[in-house]
Amino acid sequence: MSSSKLIRGTFILTLGTIISKMLGLFYVIPFTRIVGLEGTRLYQYSYIPYTIFISIATAGIPLAVSKFIAKYNAMEEYSVGRKLFKSGLVVMMCSGIVAFLVLYFTAPLLSTGKDLPAEDITSVIRAVSFALIIVPFMSMIRGFFQGHQSMGPSAVSQVVEQVVRIVFVIAGAYIILKFLDGNTVDAVKAATFAAFVGAVGGLAVLVWYWVKRKPGLDELLEKDKGTVDISLKEMYKEILIYAAPFVLVGIANPLFQFIDQITFERAMVSIGISETAAGDAFSILNFQSHKLVIIPVSLATAFSLTLVPSITKAFVENDRKSLNRQLNQTFQVLLFLTLPAAAGLSLLAEPFYTVFYGHMDLGTEVLRMYAPVAIFFALYSVTAAILQGINEQKWTILSLLTGLLVKFALNMPLIKLFETDGAILATTLGYGAAIMINLIVIKIFSKYQFRLVVRRSFLIVIFGGLMLAAAAGVYKLLTGFLSPASEFQSLILILVSAIAGGIVYFYISFKTRLIYFLFGDKVDKLMGKLKLRA
Repeated sequence: MSSSKLIRGTFILTLGTIISKMLGLFYVIPFTRIVGLEGTRLYQYSYIPYTIFISIATAGIPLAVSKFIAKYNAMEEYSVGRKLFKSGLVVMMCSGIVAFLVLYFTAPLLSTGKDLPAEDITSVIRAVSFALIIVPFMSMIRGFFQGHQSMGPSAVSQVVEQVVRIVFVIAGAYIILKFLDGNTVDAVKAATFAAFVGAVGGLAVLVWYWVKRKPGLDELLEKDKGTVDISLKEMYKEILIYAAPFVLVGIANPLFQFIDQITFERAMVSIGISETAAGDAFSILNFQSHKLVIIPVSLATAFSLTLVPSITKAFVENDRKSLNRQLNQTFQVLLFLTLPAAAGLSLLAEPFYTVFYGHMDLGTEVLRMYAPVAIFFALYSVTAAILQGINEQKWTILSLLTGLLVKFALNMPLIKLFETDGAILATTLGYGAAIMINLIVIKIFSKYQFRLVVRRSFLIVIFGGLMLAAAAGVYKLLTGFLSPASEFQSLILILVSAIAGGIVYFYISFKTRLIYFLFGDKVDKLMGKLKLRA
């Protein structure tokens, strides 16, 4: 896969992921105002176990299939991938049904020990469990397209799935509370069932793409060498070897959140904080702030999905030069985009929180501390994807388990010392430990040298510092007559400060030509379209 094709595929999937994440972010503005803090807490209690179950239901197989198909396509053995795809659809349908049944009937066990009624949490978990029937099947099709280095179907289906889901969330919750005289629990049940409705929409898009592109995919079968005869048993053995690390990577963030779910409120109450205040703080951390922080991480998610087939291809072909070039480009672009986004979110935490949820001192403090952790989320996602691409996926199990152990061991002690900030610090240390292990393994097994990335990282940090200085100066000037406690004025603060910082950041990047080193001829094409070049 060429460097330009890597960037193109990454941009397509990045765009789709960012749009999906942005939609998933902005819906919380009306949703929070409709159901309140108690409603968002109830919603989060159901979504954390659902996310864990959906990752187990897919068993990492869609992304593993992407890697598998890329490997055999590189060998021009196209029929191997098609054979796996047909069988995999049946397997994923069955695993989805099993996962649905397990989550539905274990919901009461997952609902105990919370400050809200167990029967309310149970009903909400059961409402979201129906999505498990469709999502694994849908993810398998996405993996098939990604294995053919076609990112468009995944990107478009993600956006459609999110749009359908959000419309149902907002409309359902509003109608139930305003017109049907329902309560908060009923509204949240409708909001969680929206995951099933959205999945139906996403699946419809993928089916359309399959019908449209099947003739082209069939043409590849005509070019098949036919020298590899591999049984389904051997296929699934290889897939399962690939899949186990994908499962853990997919549920890494939900597992960290689940540790908070079972320890956070208990630790807060033990130091004299009321159950209600502890529950509100949990919702602010793991729902409201997390929704904002996860946006920069969407870049890493897109990279992860794109990296697996492209790095696998370079690794199978033993093209070390191409592999090192892709790794250099990936780390640098990731930091170039994620670092300023996370830093800017931290700087503008107060107006950001006000715009989305209303002004709150605790919310501002949590978001300001939590925002930089986005860089750790992104680095973990990408380094784990790289390990899978170079066939060292077994190390992702060690790195994640180490990170979870650090989080679990330190979470309650740090919460007792620093309250909500303690949970953030424990998450940072846990992810930091996992990332260090991943980087060490990458260096050893790919013989990759980090010298260029380290030098460019220092440059990106310096540019980010100049960006922050500019944004902070403008923000301080504006707060002389605008209040971050006002939603409309906060929006002006965000827009003007972010534009000022962005202009400085990208101006320096152009002048030093760093942006050309990272994005190549894509920059010239974009500038030409915008008519910004002389």
